[in-house]
Amino acid sequence: MSGIDLFADDVLLDPYPVFAELRERGPVVYLPKNDVYALTRYDVIRAALGDWETFSSSSIGFNPMVNEALTGTSLASDPPDHTRLRAALTENLSPRALRGMKSRIDAKADDLVAGLAATGAFEAIDALARALPLEVVADLIGFTGHVRANMLRWGQAAMEVIGPLNQRTAESFPIAGELYGWCSTVAAEDLAPGSVGRGIFDAEARGDIPAGTAGHIIHQYLGAGLDTTVAALGNVVALFAAHPEQLALVRADPALVPAAFNEVLRFWAPVHAWGRRVTRDVKLGGTRVPAGAQVAILFGAGNRDPRHYPDPDAFRVERNPVDHLSFGYGPHGCAGQGLARLEGHAVIAALARRVERLVAGLGTRVPSNITRGLDRLPVLEVVPA
Repeated sequence: MSGIDLFADDVLLDPYPVFAELRERGPVVYLPKNDVYALTRYDVIRAALGDWETFSSSSIGFNPMVNEALTGTSLASDPPDHTRLRAALTENLSPRALRGMKSRIDAKADDLVAGLAATGAFEAIDALARALPLEVVADLIGFTGHVRANMLRWGQAAMEVIGPLNQRTAESFPIAGELYGWCSTVAAEDLAPGSVGRGIFDAEARGDIPAGTAGHIIHQYLGAGLDTTVAALGNVVALFAAHPEQLALVRADPALVPAAFNEVLRFWAPVHAWGRRVTRDVKLGGTRVPAGAQVAILFGAGNRDPRHYPDPDAFRVERNPVDHLSFGYGPHGCAGQGLARLEGHAVIAALARRVERLVAGLGTRVPSNITRGLDRLPVLEVVPA
């Protein structure tokens, strides 16, 4: 047991000292302030993610309102319903489908990085970390007009409301409600011809997914896939600025690009905590977790577990932690991880190609219930390649 508040501002801003303390207390720690059982160590987290029958996704959020709102979605369902819904979600995110997007994403990232490097100084979050995924996701789903303009605030709010009923959640519910309302009424003709969004409506018309679920699936593309990617790309810039010797390694060997992105995701997990509901009494590492209890999966704690990763607090691109937990694991492993990898790899490759060194100022974080990323990151100097 621990008196830590998992969603306190100081914990959200820098959770890693807290994660280390919780890991040492045990693989499962009860947090009375949040009424959750926190999973803290790599092996326990991975096992729970793979056991959907015991650790149900019917309660991924930390308040009842969001769990009710998400009922019937792929995010908040278990097999067999989840299997069918996820198939429609991932049809256009398969390796084969993504191959057709790779050249376009690579070109977008290279153009962005080349232009920013030429300026000599820039603000990395707005100009790069947000700019690339906003354009990629908008084009992918076929968002136009006011939807395109609201994507960022809708995506942020959709993640924020997964937290407990604190002030951040309360302030975000009306904004997340705008997204939910739009997704409840969106029709195929509201989306650009030839887009993945149109394809989801085609799947609904064929009966491949239940009637009325196309909007829910589109909600997940934006709600679950945007804010996390923004966080990951901002972390790429911040970590390479802080560790120029690691950028030099990638510059010397571009084959390290995928390994570097894996290490970014391991070192700073974009998702702070994610929920599960225990369906039966279960014993984990000697701790009994009762049926019906809410679990908090701490990806970042597992990713820094010294029992699994030697010297876990060092950022090393040659580590290549292909088994990191930031994309989850098992049936609910991140459906959009292939797209996120394309974007992450494209940005890292462009930086390695265009930039010899980055000098960044102090980054700014804003406490956020679920997504942990930078809000501002001034790049003060760019030494071009």
